[in-house]
Amino acid sequence: MSITSNDKTSARSPGLNYQDLHERDSRPVPEVLRWQSGGWLGDEDIPVSRYTSREFHEIEKEKMWKRVWQMACREEDIPEVGDTLVYEICDISLLVVRTSESQIKTYYNACLHRGRQLREFDGNAQELRCPFHGFCWNLDGSLKQVPCEWDFPHVEKAEWGLPEVTVATWGGFVFINLDPNCESFESFLGDFGWHFEKWPLEKRYKSVHVARIFPCNWKVVQDAFSEAFHVVATHPQLLAAIGDANSQYDWKDNYSRAITPNGTPSPHIKWIPTEQEMFDAMSDRRLDEPPIVTLADGATARSTAGDGGRAMLKEVLGDKADEISDAELSDSIYYTLFPNFHPWGAYNRICYRFRPYEDRHDMSVMECMYLEPYDESQPKPPAVPIHWLGVDDDWAEAPELGLLARVFNQDTYNLPKVQKGLKSMKKPGVTLANYQETKIRHFHKRLSEWIAKP
Repeated sequence: MSITSNDKTSARSPGLNYQDLHERDSRPVPEVLRWQSGGWLGDEDIPVSRYTSREFHEIEKEKMWKRVWQMACREEDIPEVGDTLVYEICDISLLVVRTSESQIKTYYNACLHRGRQLREFDGNAQELRCPFHGFCWNLDGSLKQVPCEWDFPHVEKAEWGLPEVTVATWGGFVFINLDPNCESFESFLGDFGWHFEKWPLEKRYKSVHVARIFPCNWKVVQDAFSEAFHVVATHPQLLAAIGDANSQYDWKDNYSRAITPNGTPSPHIKWIPTEQEMFDAMSDRRLDEPPIVTLADGATARSTAGDGGRAMLKEVLGDKADEISDAELSDSIYYTLFPNFHPWGAYNRICYRFRPYEDRHDMSVMECMYLEPYDESQPKPPAVPIHWLGVDDDWAEAPELGLLARVFNQDTYNLPKVQKGLKSMKKPGVTLANYQETKIRHFHKRLSEWIAKP
C-alpha cells in the first residue's frame, strides 16, 4: 500500500502527546504552548555538498549571508554612547556602534583610505580613527579628519561617510542586513514576536556568553541542536525524564519550533521510572550524588520543577511568578529564526547562535548565551563579556554553563566525526526523518529558497 503525504506527516512516536501533558499542569498553560503549525516538507535527501563544499559556502555567502537578517549582538553589549562591537560573518567585518542613547548604527569595518580595519576589538570610542594613517570618522559615520588634507583635494568630505548596513532591534537584540534593498525586518520577522509576548527577551540581561570553535561546517553543529532525535544515543542519562520522541515540532514562514517535554519518560525505555527518578534525571544527578530535592508525597517531577522555578523567579517577578505553568518551567522550548538565531522560550535562559568561523566552510562557531530576568525596578545588570573556547577545549572550562557543559561535551564528541563521515559518504544526500527532523528540513527549505533568488 502506498503511503500518502498525510499519513507521513501524521506519524508520531507511541506514547504521550505533548498537548496531553497540559491537562495535568498545576497552572493554566499559555496559548502559545497550545499553538501548532506545520505541514509536509517533503522527504528528499539534503545534498552532502551543503556541508562539505567550498563552492556551496561561496554560494551561501553571496546569496544568503549578504542578504539575510541576522543577529549581531545584544543591545546591552553596547549600552553607552561610543560603545562599539565587532561582528564578523565569513570574510566580512562589521562595526556596530551606539551613536546616541536611542540610535545604533552598523558600518563596514574598513577605512576608506587603504582598507585597514578601523577597530579590531570591542570597546568605547569617541571617534573611529584608523590606526594605520589616522583617517578619522565621527560616531555618526561622517568624515572628521583627513591627515595631510592638502594631499587629498579629490576627497569630497560629504561623500566620504562610512558605508552603513541596515539595522533593526527586537527583543533586546540588534539585527543587521547587508542588502540595501532588503525586506523590512518587520516583514521578515512575521508573527515570530507573538511567541515571546509573555516572555519578553528585552526584559532579560546576558549573564553568560560562551563561544566554542568547531572543526566542522556550521550547519553540522546547528543541526545537532535542532532536534531531540539524538537523545536516545547521545544523552542516555536523560531518558528517564525526557519525552524525546514525543517532542512537538512546528514551523511557519521564517521560523520553526520544537518542544521537548521533561519530567516524563522517553518512549524508548521499557520500564516506568518513579517521579523521584524522573526528577533526578532532570537535575542530572549522578549515581554517587544525593538527590538535589527529595520529592514530597504526591508530588510529580514536573510540579516540583515548577515549584522550584516559581520560587526563584519570585525574587524578580514578584507575585506574577505564581501564575507560571509547570510547562514553562520544565520543558525545552527551542526556536530557530532563520538562518541561525535560536532563542529558547518560556523561562529557559538558553539562546544559541551558529555561524561559520572566519571564512571557513569546514570550521564554525557555536555560541551559548544565558538571558536572565531581572528586577526591573533596578538598572539592567551589565552584559558579561564573551568567553572563547578553542577547538580542543572542554566545555567544562566554562563553569558558568553549569550542568549544560556536560551535555554539550556529549554532543561535541559526535560533531567532528559527522564532518569526517560526510566527506567519506558515497551516498550523495543526507536522509532526514519526516517529523523529528522537521526543524532541519525547514531550515534547508528556506536556504534553498534564498540561494534560488536571482
